Formats: sequence, C-alpha cells, structure tokens
Amino acid sequence: MNNEGNTYHNPVLLKETVDGLNIKEDGVYVDVTFGGGGHSREILKRLGKNGRLIGFDQDEDALANVPDDDRFTLVEQNFRHIKRFLRFHGIKQVDGVLGDFGVSSHQFDVPERGFSIRFDGDLDMRMNQQSDVSASTVVNEYDEADLRMVLSTYGELKSAYGMAKAIVAARKNESIKTSEDLKRVLAKFLPKFKDNKVLAQIYQAIRIEVNQEMDVLKEFLMQMPEVVKPGGRISLISYHSLEDRLVKRFIREGKFEGQAEKDFYGNIDVPFKKVGGLIVPTQEEIEINNRARSAKLRIAERI
Repeated sequence: MNNEGNTYHNPVLLKETVDGLNIKEDGVYVDVTFGGGGHSREILKRLGKNGRLIGFDQDEDALANVPDDDRFTLVEQNFRHIKRFLRFHGIKQVDGVLGDFGVSSHQFDVPERGFSIRFDGDLDMRMNQQSDVSASTVVNEYDEADLRMVLSTYGELKSAYGMAKAIVAARKNESIKTSEDLKRVLAKFLPKFKDNKVLAQIYQAIRIEVNQEMDVLKEFLMQMPEVVKPGGRISLISYHSLEDRLVKRFIREGKFEGQAEKDFYGNIDVPFKKVGGLIVPTQEEIEINNRARSAKLRIAERI
C-alpha cells in the first residue's frame, strides 16, 4: 500500500464527494476511478469491518496504490463494465458509487503518457496502456472528416476545419509523432497568450476520442439504475462541460436526449433524484490543487 503522502493524485472535493455517498458502515460501495486511491481510502475509513469497497481502474500504474485491506477489491477494468464485474464478484446491487472522471495528476505528470501539454512526449494518451488506439492513431490515421468531428465535438474548437486540414497535409510528408510535432503543425491556430488554452482543448478532444470517454460515461450511467439500491447514492465529479451535461441530464431526465418518461398520472418517472445543488471547489482548494479548478460534483439518490 502506498502511504498517505501519496502524490499520485490529489483527490478533488474529497470530503464533499465521500459525504455525498452517505456511507453506512456495513454498506457496499464502488469507486469507479480508483487511481491514486485517495477517495477509496476515505471511504474505507468510514466503513465498518463488514463494509466492502470495490475499485475499478484500467490503468496498470494504479496497481501500486492498492490498499492492504481485506474489505477492498480492485477490478482492473474500465468502469463501463461495472455491472458485469460486480456480478462476477457476487454483487448485484450496491449502496453507492463514486466517480472522479478527470485524468489523474500522475497521468498528467508522466511525460511518456502524453497527456500533458507541458512535455514533449510521444502522442499516446491511453488510460488503458493495452489499448490499440492511441493519440498517434487519431492524428495519423483518422481521415479529415473524422478529425474535424473529434476537434469540433470534443474540443469545441472553432478552427476544427482548418486544424484537421493542416494535420492531414503535414502527415503526408512524415508522421506526427510527438507533442512538439503536433504543436508545430497547428502553430498558426495557437493565438498568442491563449496558446495553452487552445492546446488544452486540442488535447482534451484527442484524449476523449482515444479513451471513448463519452461512450464510456453514457454506458456507465445507464447501468446505475440496476446497480444502485433504492436509497443508494451516486457521487460524480466531472471536469468539462460535455461530461457534466451528460451527468446532469441523466439525473434530471434519466436519459441523454429528449424528455423524461412520465407515469400514467403524468408524474416524471426517473430513477434518481438530485441531492443538493452543484458543488464546486473552494478558492482555497483550487489554490492548493490547481487541477480542481474545473471540477463539478453532482450527487443523486436512487428512488
């Protein structure tokens, strides 16, 4: 077990997120984004000897953070498979699910993982290091229309058309292999003093595509009504508007498009009800942990 001073990932909104689960000592809980184990350790502190915690993480680097605790089990899989693997471990329903959907500090801080605009590393960005699709695949093999869709939809970039065109033209001469290569190719789209903001949007777009983050989140959320017991909670942190919109709509409508279902009497029939309002980090937390600045926490209870 890594010690409490673990710097793998500084958990965001730690108390608020775990408080949101309304933990019962003998309950069964899931941390679908185990990472550095910060949220998991806080949950374990609040569980009694008969409580149980299941963690999910597809990143093999997270294995180093597994706590030496009989109440904890790590599932080395993407959380899109939550229902299947809970059943494999003999669990049909749980008392609460926590998700912190951001890229971990560790993933950002290791240059060769390719997540950060701060380093020159290979174009990788895979959360699952065994995956066949990397950032290099997206940049060097996607056709222009697909590249444009990725940059426009997931990066919300106004210059997506020109960026896609520039990437396709540049790679005809030689592959775009590193972060610096990509920056050079897109240099004319990076305005002075706003270059890091635009680069972050480009990286976000490619990362979401590489890891199928929107599809994964949708699949995960649609399993929650079956996985969470009535009275159980979901406590979910998002870091960009695309994710937060999905979480918000799911809680409000029970789906991602269209209006909520209604019962025979015209009452809205949704599986969850929101608990409190949107929670964001304090200025004090943002000063301590800059990566908390865009975090949004939503909590809901199974009806």
